[in-house]
Amino acid sequence: MKKLILYTFLITAFSSCYEKEELNVPIKQNDTEIETELDRYIEENFTKKYGMAIRYRFVDRYVNPGERVTPPSLEVVRPMLDFIENFWIDPYLEVANGRKFFEENVPAEIVLLGGVIYNGDGTVTLGTADAGAQITFTNVNEINPDDVDWRNLQLQTVYHEFAHTVHQRFKLPNAFETISPGGYTSAGSWFVLENEDAVKRGFVSPYSTSSPNEDFAETVAFYLFDNEFMPNFIEQEAGCSDQDCIDKNAGRLMIEDKLQSIAQHYEKVTGINLLELREAVQSRLE
Repeated sequence: MKKLILYTFLITAFSSCYEKEELNVPIKQNDTEIETELDRYIEENFTKKYGMAIRYRFVDRYVNPGERVTPPSLEVVRPMLDFIENFWIDPYLEVANGRKFFEENVPAEIVLLGGVIYNGDGTVTLGTADAGAQITFTNVNEINPDDVDWRNLQLQTVYHEFAHTVHQRFKLPNAFETISPGGYTSAGSWFVLENEDAVKRGFVSPYSTSSPNEDFAETVAFYLFDNEFMPNFIEQEAGCSDQDCIDKNAGRLMIEDKLQSIAQHYEKVTGINLLELREAVQSRLE
């Protein structure tokens, strides 16, 4: 996977969205900069510990040509790092075999952006990841872990991308792509589906229909962060009397099969119990 775009949507009057943001600020991060207390904190707690660079100053190479972004305000960087530690790093460190897996697969770079990524075609990108080597968190200036929408965006971004490291290293579970073979969409068409359409096909989100790899990563991500995962995607609706309900229940059975396949695969190839990891995550979301 070269680049993951988790959510992209059309802004009808997107030029007005730029008014309050200073975009593409030419601040460079290089070896000659004066080291700050924040830089020292990052060096000790992220770079030395995990070999992970934190990029919070704007650098051209972190976005594609035509994309417009704003760097985060300095005062939100440390709280965002605390969020990343609390909701992503620490849960892995708490579960059996999690520390080993995390340290062996941690991405080399974490990029923080103050707002969303504005694209030249009038869309915005809310979260990206690049081939397991870089994860970009957007909308960091709006940091609010109590805001479910903001929090879920960040968690879906990071859990999804980190799940890709499993199939990249160990392949997909046996016959995973055959569980809902007719549900995958043609290239570039997943975004026309509604969430309910995806469930009927046996998927947790429209984006997961785009390929078996994305299906795997989305299922892991939703399972970890969504406290309503079981009622939304697994539990059968009783007393179905219409085709819509019947189709959703059929889709949930396929999602359950996928989850079981993924959990068994995680246990086999990483030694991580996915249920224990979910419990470690969910304990922070209560």
